[in-house]
Amino acid sequence: MRRGDVRVAILALLTEQPMHGYQLMQAIAERGNGRWTPSPGAIYPAISQLEDEGLVTVTAQSGRKLAALTEAGREAAQTQIEQADVLFAHDGPHEARPDLRSLLGQLDDATRQVARGGTDDQIVAAAEILSNARRSMYLLLAGEVSDQS
Repeated sequence: MRRGDVRVAILALLTEQPMHGYQLMQAIAERGNGRWTPSPGAIYPAISQLEDEGLVTVTAQSGRKLAALTEAGREAAQTQIEQADVLFAHDGPHEARPDLRSLLGQLDDATRQVARGGTDDQIVAAAEILSNARRSMYLLLAGEVSDQS
């Protein structure tokens, strides 16, 4: 997602009810059909920035910081409602797209296992596989079809 998307998503969700950061992360993941789950490192600074701009107020409630829209925040949310609809659309062009970030995480896990427990030959083979994968990705971007389907 783009940098401003977290901000748009927070404003849109807070139009429904005040929420704390964890609730916002979960709601974004649910609404985005699991395609995007922002990290605490994206959510909390965005909330702080919105608070600095006077668009949200943050109050302590049950040991958590609860964010709520101010009147200016409601107005800002309304001006960005179309962007929020696109972010949370379930039938958009991104619906059938594979989650590359998740797949990359799985590849990272497998690579670490080979690096920790593989033989020298397996590590050499893994390095070649990774190098070929990188090359294939650049060929894909260049519009050339890789022979490794």
